[in-house]
Amino acid sequence: MTERPLDLELVQAFVRVAELASFTRAAEALGTTQAAISLRLRKLEARLGRSLLERSPRHVRPTADGVAFLERARRLLAADREARDWRREAPARLRLGISDHTTGDTLPGLLRRVAAACPQVVFDVRMGFSRHLLDAYDSAELDAVVVRREGDRRDGEEVRRDAYGWFAVPEALPPLGAPLPLALLAAPCGVRATATRALDTAGIGWREAFVGGSVSSVAAAVAAGLAVAPLAAHLAPSGTADVGPRLGLPPLPPARVMLIGRAGAPPAAEALRALAAFLRAG
Repeated sequence: MTERPLDLELVQAFVRVAELASFTRAAEALGTTQAAISLRLRKLEARLGRSLLERSPRHVRPTADGVAFLERARRLLAADREARDWRREAPARLRLGISDHTTGDTLPGLLRRVAAACPQVVFDVRMGFSRHLLDAYDSAELDAVVVRREGDRRDGEEVRRDAYGWFAVPEALPPLGAPLPLALLAAPCGVRATATRALDTAGIGWREAFVGGSVSSVAAAVAAGLAVAPLAAHLAPSGTADVGPRLGLPPLPPARVMLIGRAGAPPAAEALRALAAFLRAG
């Protein structure tokens, strides 16, 4: 009797759940429901006779057998794409703008996961300020942007809400009464504007101690003990803490991280769904 081949929809569901550590996020990435993803995983595990995922209320992660199967599963999906690629057309291109304040040093991991999920797409990435990226999107220079919500703009979908604080090395705080030394991006950075406006409103003196060209450089200045910086908590460097309460600094509002994009051709649309799911997963 000939053994039936694996159903690749089941394999794809497993790969997305393993990558995103979430049935909900996998369903979003694949444009289906959580119930459908759960059913596909049960069918795949029954077909293989092995448990592939460890499920708990707080975690979803591959079992030892799941880890062993994951790379094979990716190769199966890649072989399927190659087998169906008769015309060898140029790969789809997604022109993507990303605000540095939304990703910082987490960008390599994000791009690695999205590129692995959508290998048929070439990602043309531009980093910049949210305002500039939105202008480029509106003028059709970009297909999609990941930005902090600016002003009254209401298009796009909220994929995350980032908590902000005043981060510094606790052992390198400025003396009481001295202007607050800040590490910032140059204008027209929205985080800079929000932070300095909050300080001015509270009547707290401040000075530029460091101006960086990226969030990574600002974080490096903070880690070196040179200044205090307004940063998203998930981008704060190791060894730093939110010193706002200790210094009596005004609280900073959370930032709404938005994905705004045009669906475009199917490969690019799939890439946008995967990007949204990975951003939500953190």
